[in-house]
Amino acid sequence: MIGNIIGIDNNIVIVKLQIDINKTSNLLNRYVEILDGDTKIIGEILSIVEGICKIQLLGNIHNNKFIAGMANKPAFSSNVCLAKEEDVALIISMPSMNEEENLYLGKSAVYEKFPVYININKFFQEHFAIFGQTGSGKSCGIARIIQNLFEQENPPKHAKLFLFDAFGEYHYAFKKLKKIGFKSYTTDLRRDNIIKIPTWLLTVDDVALLLEVKSASQLPIVEKAMKLVNIFTREESEVLELKNDIIARALLDILNSGKSPAQIRDQIFSVLSTYNTSQLNLNTLVIQPGYTRPIKNCFNIDSTGKLREMELITNFFQNFLSDNYELKLPDGTFPYTLYDLKNAFDFALISEGVLSSDKVYDEANVLKVRLHALVNSDAVKYFTYPKYITAEDYIKELSTLEDGRNAQIINFNINYIDDRLAKTITKIYSRLLFDYAKSKENRASEPFHIILEEAHRYVQNDKDVSILGYNIFERITKEGRKYGVMLGLITQRPSEMSDTAVSQCGNFLSFKMSHPKDVDYIMKMVSSVTPEVIEKLKLLQPGTCVTFGHIFQVPILIKLDMPSPTPSSSSCDIVEAWYRGEDNE
Repeated sequence: MIGNIIGIDNNIVIVKLQIDINKTSNLLNRYVEILDGDTKIIGEILSIVEGICKIQLLGNIHNNKFIAGMANKPAFSSNVCLAKEEDVALIISMPSMNEEENLYLGKSAVYEKFPVYININKFFQEHFAIFGQTGSGKSCGIARIIQNLFEQENPPKHAKLFLFDAFGEYHYAFKKLKKIGFKSYTTDLRRDNIIKIPTWLLTVDDVALLLEVKSASQLPIVEKAMKLVNIFTREESEVLELKNDIIARALLDILNSGKSPAQIRDQIFSVLSTYNTSQLNLNTLVIQPGYTRPIKNCFNIDSTGKLREMELITNFFQNFLSDNYELKLPDGTFPYTLYDLKNAFDFALISEGVLSSDKVYDEANVLKVRLHALVNSDAVKYFTYPKYITAEDYIKELSTLEDGRNAQIINFNINYIDDRLAKTITKIYSRLLFDYAKSKENRASEPFHIILEEAHRYVQNDKDVSILGYNIFERITKEGRKYGVMLGLITQRPSEMSDTAVSQCGNFLSFKMSHPKDVDYIMKMVSSVTPEVIEKLKLLQPGTCVTFGHIFQVPILIKLDMPSPTPSSSSCDIVEAWYRGEDNE
C-alpha cells in the first residue's frame, strides 16, 4: 500500500503517500491498483508534490481482463498499491495466442522489461496517423514498425505498402530486407526507374488537378478536351463520320461568329491545317455544276469586303453533320499522350466557340497555357508510358518485381518535384488504387496501404470538394476500409491537414509535439486524448511516442527500437561539413 485516498475529483484520485519517495524508484506514470472490495480499479500516477499524489483513473480489471473506462469511483477506504506485473501486462500488451497476429512495437518507456505488441489485424485494418515534430523520431519510428513487420519469421508476403517518400529517406531502410520484395520509383529524371503514369488512365478529375483547375466552371472544357482526344487519337476509319462532324461544327461556328471575312478565313485555314480528315481538309474538292475547286480556293473576299461563297461554304460544311453526334470520355482501352490531349484541348476551345476575350475564354486559356507548359517541360516524362497497358495490369505491374515476384513495399521517391506536382501525383495514384480495389469482385481481398510521409503537404483542406465534389484522401478515409484501402498519415503539422481525414483515423502514434496549434488540434480531433496526454507529448524524448486509438486500451508511452538500417533522415552534421568537409579548391 502506498497511501490513503484523501480526495476524488472527477477521474482524478488524490492520495497522501505513506512511503518514503526518496527510497522508492520513480513512480511517475506507473500504474496503481485501487482495491475496493472485489473491485480492482486501475489508475496512472500523474504527479507527486509534497507527498500528495494525483492518480488518473483508467479502468478496472475483471476476470483477468482490463476494461478501459470508469463506471464507478473508488471508496475512500480503498487500498492503493502499485500494480502487479501480471496486471501491467494486461494493460500494456496481451499478445494474441496466434503469433501471426502479433507485431512487436517497442518497449514500455515506464516498464522497460515489458514489450508492447499490437494486433496486426486491428491496427492495419484502420487508417492510422503518426505525428511528430522534426527530430522527434517519427521517420525512424515508421521505418522500425515496417521492418518489424517484414522481419518476422513468417512475413506477410501478400502485403502491399505504397509509400510516398517526400525526401527519399526510406529507400536505404527497406531495400536490404531479405524476406520480402522491395520496389522503388523515383522522380529523379537521371535515373531509369522514374515514375510513369499512363495518360489514358487519367480521369477528368485527374487532369483538372494536374492543370490546377480553380473553379467548377473550368471543368466542362477539360471534359470536352478528353472527349475529343477520344476521337482525334483513334484510327480514322473507326471515327471518320464523327470526326468530320466535330470539325464541321467548329468551322460553322467560325463562319457564324460575326468576325471579319479575313479573320474567318484565317481561322478556318488554321483549324483545317491542324485538324482534318481524308474527307474534310483544305484540299477537299467542292463540286458545283460547271466548277470544281478545293476548299481553300472558296474564301475569296470581293471588293465590298465580303466572302463571295459564304452560302456555298456553309452548305458544304453542313453536309458533314451527323445524326449520331455523341462524344464519350476515354475508357482506358486505347493509348494517347499528353501531347494528344494538348491538341484536343486546343480544338475544344475552337469547338466551344470561346474565341472572344470573355471570362469563359480567359478561364479556359489559363488551362491551355498550363497544359502547353506541362507538355514542353521535363514533367511530361512522368506521364509518358512506353506501351499500352490496362488499369488493372498497371496496378499489378507497380507491385511486381523484374523476376515476377511480388513486391510488398513499393516506394515512390517524390523528392525531385515541387509540392504541387507531388500532391497531384499522390492523388492520382491513390485514386487509381481506390478504383481498382472497388472494381474487385471479391471485396477487400487485396488490401492496399497508402502511406504518406509529410502528409500535411498533400492531405489538406483544399478546394477539391467544391470543384470536383470530393477529395480522394477524404473519400478513402471514409470509404476505403470496406474495399481494403487504408491510409497512413505521417506528419509534423497535423493542424494543416484535412479535418475529415484525421478524424477518420483509428490509431495514432504521437512523438514529441510542442507547437501550440498542433497540440491543440490533436486534443480537439482525437477523442481519447486528455490534457494529461498532451502534457506528455510536449516532453517526449526522441524515439518515444504516446499511442492512443481503437487498438490501445489506454494511452501508452512506448520507446521504439532504432531501425536497422536507419532512414536517411538525420540532421546536417555542421562540424563535419565545416571542419572536415571536402576542399574544392
